[in-house]
Amino acid sequence: MTTKQSPFQKALETIETLPSEQQADLVEIVRRRLAQHRRDEIAASIREAKADHRAGKVKRGTVADLMRDLRS
Repeated sequence: MTTKQSPFQKALETIETLPSEQQADLVEIVRRRLAQHRRDEIAASIREAKADHRAGKVKRGTVADLMRDLRS
């Protein structure tokens, strides 16, 4: 009986065939891409926050003000 391999498992098996140096290079490339992806997410969040601020959707206040608003 054959079980179907997931794309992730196939990728791992392919990576295992690479020499150690190439595996290390691949790890570094993936880390850099993940970091860039996270930076892109943060930048998008900042753009959204700025747009909300311009649209007047943002309130200013203290923690006490926030807690009061949440309770009401």
